[in-house]
Amino acid sequence: MIRFVAQRLVQTIPVVWVIITATFFMIRFVPGGPFTAERAVTPEIMRNLEAHYGLNKPLYAQYLDYCGKVLRGDLGPSFKYPTRTVNEIIAEKLPVSIELGLISLAVALGLGLPLGVLAAIKRNTWIDYVCSSFAMVGICIPTFVMGPVLILVFAIHFGWFNASGWYGPIDRVLPSLTLGLVYAAYVARLTRGGMLEVLSQDYIRTARAKGASETRVIMRHALRGGLTPVVSFLGPAIAGIVTGSFVIETIFQIPGIGREFVNSAFNRDYTLVLGTVVLYAGFIIGMNLAVDVVQVWLNPKLKFE
Repeated sequence: MIRFVAQRLVQTIPVVWVIITATFFMIRFVPGGPFTAERAVTPEIMRNLEAHYGLNKPLYAQYLDYCGKVLRGDLGPSFKYPTRTVNEIIAEKLPVSIELGLISLAVALGLGLPLGVLAAIKRNTWIDYVCSSFAMVGICIPTFVMGPVLILVFAIHFGWFNASGWYGPIDRVLPSLTLGLVYAAYVARLTRGGMLEVLSQDYIRTARAKGASETRVIMRHALRGGLTPVVSFLGPAIAGIVTGSFVIETIFQIPGIGREFVNSAFNRDYTLVLGTVVLYAGFIIGMNLAVDVVQVWLNPKLKFE
């Protein structure tokens, strides 16, 4: 396993380099700059600003300087927050996005897994149809529609929750539901399909023939194999939950890293855009690696190759 992980980490180096390179040049070719939205300044002040941030250098020199800083773990200063660095902004905002992501993931697994298992056990009954209908509705409604609907119903009409903010535990409910329900629908569908495939296997019939209770058959024998499709989905799902927080944090005015990424794109804050892209790329690569390891643990037929 150590050799497998080491090989995968080595393979990620060119991937991360391509992501950094593509993002660096794409954002530089976008019309406008980090200081074009400021009030009119004299050409001398503009030259001083560009010299301070190294924007007066040739583009290739700026690129090489940035790559050297990334290798040292320095993501550079923010153009829109002159007294702060990108590392400081990420360190402040990232815990909020992680908290939102973990709660949303708990919602997705806490709803999706039981519904999928129940639908598989009660196949072609009204319970199966209800669970499948929930999954279909969750898949069809995007987060940017579900979020305002939940705000309209539960925050404005009933007044049970706040429409925006991130102050107390009650403010976590609507954003986490908005982000988690969509992925709960996918988890339910995958769990149902995986469980149906496993429940038709010979070793499940053998366990039942030996007199094992239905609960033991499901929990001890079927669940481990039935969750394999869900584990495969968790890598991109967790990445989707984190990147999906861009929309959720904007809708609910949550001070997370996703909202800062959106603002940095509008403000042409080159270093903050690049820093968040590097962060998310590393997170996605790490999650996919973790999923590969867990898949081998769940399925002995797979090998670390």
